[in-house]
Amino acid sequence: MAKKPFIPPLLPPRINYESLIREIGEAHDAIGRLNGLFIGIPNPDLLIAPLLTKEAVLSSRIEGTQATLEDVFKYEAEAKISEESDREKDIREIINYRRAMHTGMEELKNRPISENLIKKIHYVLLNSVRGSSKDRGNLRRIQVYVGLPGSPIEQASYIPPPVNELPSLLSNWERYINSDKEKDPLVQIGVGHYQFEAIHPFMDGNGRIGRLLIPLFLYQRELLTYPSLYISEFFEEKRKMYYDLLNNVSKKGEWEDWLKFFLIALTLQATKTQATIYKIKVLYEKSKREITQINARYAINLLDMIFNTPIVSFVSIKNRLEAKSPQTIYNLLDKFVKAGILKEIPGKKRNRIYVFQQLLEILR
Repeated sequence: MAKKPFIPPLLPPRINYESLIREIGEAHDAIGRLNGLFIGIPNPDLLIAPLLTKEAVLSSRIEGTQATLEDVFKYEAEAKISEESDREKDIREIINYRRAMHTGMEELKNRPISENLIKKIHYVLLNSVRGSSKDRGNLRRIQVYVGLPGSPIEQASYIPPPVNELPSLLSNWERYINSDKEKDPLVQIGVGHYQFEAIHPFMDGNGRIGRLLIPLFLYQRELLTYPSLYISEFFEEKRKMYYDLLNNVSKKGEWEDWLKFFLIALTLQATKTQATIYKIKVLYEKSKREITQINARYAINLLDMIFNTPIVSFVSIKNRLEAKSPQTIYNLLDKFVKAGILKEIPGKKRNRIYVFQQLLEILR
């Protein structure tokens, strides 16, 4: 018997809040503590940028990419422009994920999360990579299904709604996530995440867009002053459970099990992110004290740069530092190496690569 597409019921669902009281409270407490870290930080992007890259790596890994955090930073330091190897294509997907997050933040200045917003970040996410032929920036126009590569639709693990159902389902999803009718916003984004993945509005990139929307929602609702809570690490570690619980909502309507899992993920990742950001702040203050001994005009500029991207090269620095003389940059790099802040990767005579090892160890 042929499988039929699944059409998720319209939102809102009926949620048993009593079974979620503890998880809701713990998640709010953890997110509140995380948000408190940003008080008094003039440029939170400086501390968060490497964490966003890590999130991009892990969210993309769920979809099958193999590139590491170090691969991405090294690729950008070398200022490569080719996309020939599979590893380079993986890296481009990760960089696009990061750009899509920034696009989403910019869009939220003028509009709430909406169909137009998800189309825009989808357009950025699939730019010039393997999904670029998958109608980027547009809702899918054909029936798709989820299954093993090359397997027929009869063996699909999930068949999302038909194309003609997308407008009404997305309209309902958009109204729901921007409404104030749900009792708790963390439950609301948990419901919204499931529904987005069930609708599966694009030919490709649905999982990554769905995960991007979680911190953007928290940012839009002002639960976070910066979209800094990245949940893909938890989903990657518990990938089977993640997919099983989503499927159980579709098959059995088991909302509470999924939402409990989702709220625990928020709590643990908020707590972990808080600890990581604190370590980065401590390292930044320590490094600032160390560079006072360097006594170089561009020292603070280079320090900020390596906190943003902890692997750099002469070329990547030259493109961002306003030093007129190449020798100024070489001298500055030598001083950072002598101070023990940077370490040169051996084996390169031209465009040498330098690593901020202390920051990479915090991110791992």
